[in-house]
Amino acid sequence: MLYTSSNKFLFLKGDHMYNLPNLLTISRIVVIPVIFLTLYINSFAWQMFAAALFVVASVTDYFDGYLARMRNETSAFGRLLDPIADKLLVSSALVLILAKPDMVSLKISYIPAFVILCREILVSGLREFLREVNVGLPVTRLAKWKTGFQMTALAMMLFKGFGYWNNLGEVLLWVAGILTFITGYQYFQKSLDYIRASEKVKTVEAKVVAQKETAAKPAHKTTSPKKKTNKKAPAKTKKK
Repeated sequence: MLYTSSNKFLFLKGDHMYNLPNLLTISRIVVIPVIFLTLYINSFAWQMFAAALFVVASVTDYFDGYLARMRNETSAFGRLLDPIADKLLVSSALVLILAKPDMVSLKISYIPAFVILCREILVSGLREFLREVNVGLPVTRLAKWKTGFQMTALAMMLFKGFGYWNNLGEVLLWVAGILTFITGYQYFQKSLDYIRASEKVKTVEAKVVAQKETAAKPAHKTTSPKKKTNKKAPAKTKKK
């Protein structure tokens, strides 16, 4: 869609902003307020409903990318919104678990939740920085495993009171927290490597420029000061 000087909007052919994959991505953001209402609605039925919504939204994370590739409907809007929707969904579930009483059996399980939240902020900042210099930060295989453990753990913990897997969810949350720390450190190390490499290139370029400027300057001849010689006047001869 383009904005023209005649104050009209033109819908270009191939505009994929509102295709099915992007609508699935948008749906992950739409369900966040419903999940977050669990903090204020003390109802077991509502909690189960919110947990089910979280599971459905987590599944769409796989299908939106799959459908975009299968239907050849990838778009810049989808690439922009997909990581944002993922982080918003995960962060809202973590805040819910941290804020709602009795969501964890052991208070120490707040640690992996806090680590995951910090990592999401860290990686978002690194991606933003590297995007400005046209450097990508691809998702590693270990990060995909981390996402799987993370989504499974959060879903189990949100279904607290339904079944007997809440403690298993806390165990998986610790696994996800450990993987989160490792992958976050890997991403941070890659960013540091890029910074060191770019600084090294700048230093080398500065030295080359300095050498060229030195070579371009004309060489000045140095002349040694002339030594003053005291010439004695010839002696006058007396006339006889």
